[in-house]
Amino acid sequence: QITTNPGWVEHDPNQIYGNCVKCAEESIKKAQSKGIKKEDIAGIGITNQRETTVAWSKKTGKPLYNAVVWLDTRTQEITRSFIEKYGQDRFRETCGLPISTYFSALKMKWMLQNVPQVKEAYDQKDLCFGTIDSWLIHQLTKGNTFATDVTNASRTMLMDIEKREWSGKMQSVFDINRDCLPDIKSCSEIYDHAKENCLEGIPISGVVGDQQSACLGHLLEEGEAKCTYGTGCFLLLNTGKTPIQSKHGMLTTPCYQLG
Repeated sequence: QITTNPGWVEHDPNQIYGNCVKCAEESIKKAQSKGIKKEDIAGIGITNQRETTVAWSKKTGKPLYNAVVWLDTRTQEITRSFIEKYGQDRFRETCGLPISTYFSALKMKWMLQNVPQVKEAYDQKDLCFGTIDSWLIHQLTKGNTFATDVTNASRTMLMDIEKREWSGKMQSVFDINRDCLPDIKSCSEIYDHAKENCLEGIPISGVVGDQQSACLGHLLEEGEAKCTYGTGCFLLLNTGKTPIQSKHGMLTTPCYQLG
């Protein structure tokens, strides 16, 4: 964790990618020592902290700033101004979320306003904004694929949860262009194949945010709930195929989309 100011929490995107590759290398070596071949690996799955936001260059693939972590609160002033203008719950029916420092759109907005190299890349249409899954996919494919899944996209405040696509209205509210956002895919499909290091040639075939991946891991059926304990305590309830807007402050978020 990088904490340069009170309430600020950052990660080094390159370090995250490097550690993932190192972990994969060690895992493959252990598997090979037990007679498992690389060709036996069916696919790469990615699960990640959802709202953590990275900005990087489309051309170079290099980060333009440290990743701003989900629990970072540097956007308090921007968030307050949006709440005063729109009201905290104005966009719940579209994105399922209240206006909060928690979600990615406000982190993107802060970087555009406060990090010159991010704003310059945005103006030159050279900017990628994404959560950690998008960053890893872009790096693994040498820039060939810029994509995310519905669970990560749903935590940005920029996705229409009914249509499962970027909302033009929400892009307009936050003044964030579509060209700097990844393509939205399901949680279970082939995104691309890794194009370098020990993972070269293996399909990237599963992407899902951490809390939702726990639901899938528990085979959470409609009407069932799970609670995980980590940095925070998170309770998720599978409400089925129809989004339900809570009257008691709870969030409405896609649990998963398989194919």
